Amino acid sequence: MTGPQVGYLLPTRDRTARDDHELGPLIRQARLAETLGFDSVWAGDSPVTRPRADPLMVLAATAAVTERVTLGTAVLLAGLRHPILLAQQLATLDRIAEGRLIVGMGAGFPHAQTEAQFDAVGVDFARRVSRLTESIEAVRRLWTLEKASFKGRHFDFREVTLAPRPVRPGGPPIWLAGSGEPALRRVARQADGWLPYPPSARTYADEWSLARQSARPVTPALYATVCVDEDPERARRRLRSSIERYYNAPLEAVETVQAMFAGTAHDTAAWLRQYAAAGARHLVIRLAVDDHAAALEEFAGGVLPLVRPGARS
Repeated sequence: MTGPQVGYLLPTRDRTARDDHELGPLIRQARLAETLGFDSVWAGDSPVTRPRADPLMVLAATAAVTERVTLGTAVLLAGLRHPILLAQQLATLDRIAEGRLIVGMGAGFPHAQTEAQFDAVGVDFARRVSRLTESIEAVRRLWTLEKASFKGRHFDFREVTLAPRPVRPGGPPIWLAGSGEPALRRVARQADGWLPYPPSARTYADEWSLARQSARPVTPALYATVCVDEDPERARRRLRSSIERYYNAPLEAVETVQAMFAGTAHDTAAWLRQYAAAGARHLVIRLAVDDHAAALEEFAGGVLPLVRPGARS
């Protein structure tokens, strides 16, 4: 067994939270991740609730300076955007990346701040799930048909021709976030991959048994936050500082719903391997640190070889 692929989430929100708006370091970190042997580089999305640089523009810049790594959104709030414009942006990005794009999508976590974000752009938060499902169907039509038409509850267009087309026939794979039976049914019905963050490997295994009931192949992935330090107590303090600055909420509350771990490289790898044993084949790692360049080196040297045998050490 070769182990799961491992990706790195660019700290777009972390930099904004520290009032640092320079984007050059993000692109350098993406190049470093490729050099260190990571399989993918990801960027998150939240224009209002947790402001950060636009993920598609950041990934376009990353595509121009990398050659091997997969590029992905973790995750894109598709319901905030019209599917014609979204399909064009994603197809253009897929072309820049020469077919290396994965489109992670989500409906938006049910929270007052998330609802305010939808309200700010004039989108009914209560309809965010149906907008997401319609968007997926619409963008796939736009990527594949010469003249695409769509009529739904939210979107209605006729004979639209999209250019450029994505590199791959049918467009880049779409991975869906989410837990709970309704979200897992959407994964099985519409997605090419599943990108959740359940707080335990046991929960992951139980939910994957539902998500995998799909007529199409689905890649099981995991979004996980880690803080690696050879002093476990210091790791926990660093995790707390990062998470509470990011979410403006207690660590104890956030870790009840999200996969996160603080500890030594050996213990971090063992924790991640539990999810791999539960079925995860692609791990998207968010590093809860201040110095991402140093943390990337540390993770690549101490954790990556233990999670993915054969990785650079």
